Amino acid sequence: MEIWLNPACSKCRTAVAELDAAGVAYTVRRYLDEPPTAVELADVVARLGLEPWDIARAKEAREAGIDLPRDAEHRADWLEALATHPRAIQRPIITAADGTTVVGRDQESLDRVLGAEA
Repeated sequence: MEIWLNPACSKCRTAVAELDAAGVAYTVRRYLDEPPTAVELADVVARLGLEPWDIARAKEAREAGIDLPRDAEHRADWLEALATHPRAIQRPIITAADGTTVVGRDQESLDRVLGAEA
């Protein structure tokens, strides 16, 4: 299991506590220190079943100047923008060994990814 997190984020700290309580092994990627590439982001949004703009944090995207149309024509632009401005990416993103991926901001998402590890 891998978790992309920002240690200053309360949702990330909650997710780590849940992973620890469940006793699962995981690796941490501090995505602000080691930003994902556009290719990695494309893989993540595909596993999430979302589009890049769906994992953008509105305030941070706006602050970064990301003002792109939300359509297929601009999908690659969104991926590049998020890779360039990782602070605009929702967090935490957790991927189980079987590929199950969630934005772990709520208990239901955390339960789903933990269930994939069982």
